Amino acid sequence: MKCRHCAAPLSRTFLDLGSAPPSNAYLTPQALQAPETQYPLRLLVCEQCWLVQTEDHAGRESLFDADYAYFSSYSTSWLRHSEAYVQTMRQRFGLDSKSRVVEVAANDGYLLQYVRQAGVPCYGIEPTAGTAAAARAKGVEIVEQFFGATLARELAAQGRQADLMVANNVLAHVPDINDFVAGFALLLKPTGVATFEFPHLLEMVRQCQFDTAYHEHYSYLSLGTVSRIFAANGLQVFDVERLPTHGGSLRVYARRSDAAGVASSHVSRLINAEVQAGMTGLEFYAGFQREAVRIKHELLDFLLQARREGLRVGGYGAAAKGNTLLNFAGVPTDLLPYVVDLNPAKQGRCLPGSRIPVVDEARLRAERPERVLVLPWNLRDEITGQLEYIRGWGGRFVTAVPRLEMT
Repeated sequence: MKCRHCAAPLSRTFLDLGSAPPSNAYLTPQALQAPETQYPLRLLVCEQCWLVQTEDHAGRESLFDADYAYFSSYSTSWLRHSEAYVQTMRQRFGLDSKSRVVEVAANDGYLLQYVRQAGVPCYGIEPTAGTAAAARAKGVEIVEQFFGATLARELAAQGRQADLMVANNVLAHVPDINDFVAGFALLLKPTGVATFEFPHLLEMVRQCQFDTAYHEHYSYLSLGTVSRIFAANGLQVFDVERLPTHGGSLRVYARRSDAAGVASSHVSRLINAEVQAGMTGLEFYAGFQREAVRIKHELLDFLLQARREGLRVGGYGAAAKGNTLLNFAGVPTDLLPYVVDLNPAKQGRCLPGSRIPVVDEARLRAERPERVLVLPWNLRDEITGQLEYIRGWGGRFVTAVPRLEMT
């Protein structure tokens, strides 16, 4: 395999989680009667541009299909984050009724609904049919296609260029990252701005967030590598912010390479911090596999001990990261009999790989488990607040990443 950005040969393994099905391929009752397709889940690091990337095995059409079950609007904290983002961008860039906002990977309209409410013209680009339909139900216009240079040229030729382009948690999800980034340079107006949010590879390593690795995440990103990718495809980074979302993310601000302006000192400071942390050397990437194995063993020890003590355990949050964790650890249904999720699109299905049933919240109230394993640890505070009633019968919450904790 060659690097998806610079085409250098790849040989250095960063993380090997064996084989697993796509993390968002939730199983219907009918699908349970058939075998699942599994792919090797191995991450490699490029020793030329330092892009960490998943080995290529599955095409984007098979991962982001009509049954794609991730709907952003089921997280209240993410909705608050998105609403605040819209307000901040309006103020910073003077967006009004004469502007146009375009969101790539608009999902279910979680963010563009706030753009519409502010009276700013907008449209979204979203390839998955279910989420696109949900966005349209909110009154958001959706172009139901995968984004890249070809689509960007078509939209630009139609006079649909953007003052602001939004790309939240999608840069890691594209197999051809060069073509994807080039599309932004084509669809932005000469003075337009694009923002990209993505989990920071530095925090992934520091906090042992190995469960954020799955087939749908083709790339794992640092600011230094993103800056190089952007520069090679017609964009320049001019500002960056650190965010607490998804265990530690970056919000990168970019404009066309031919646009005037001076980059904020935040950019050079963060790139220097990455270099100081060792992200341009192999030692930084060594040892991550060992940490993943440690977390796996801690989780299995907890579940087995709970079983020996006769404690009932339920799961919460049928998230992709939870599927990575459960499949790598090989957790069976006798140790975790169900996982609760608020998303009706997931309820009544089973998790890929582990085949653990996804149920609604009524199951918690009926069974009153003594322990609830919170799989999306990035939403722990939100979830434990929603489920505070569990403490009324002596229940406690457990997270496994970056280390096993019980609260």
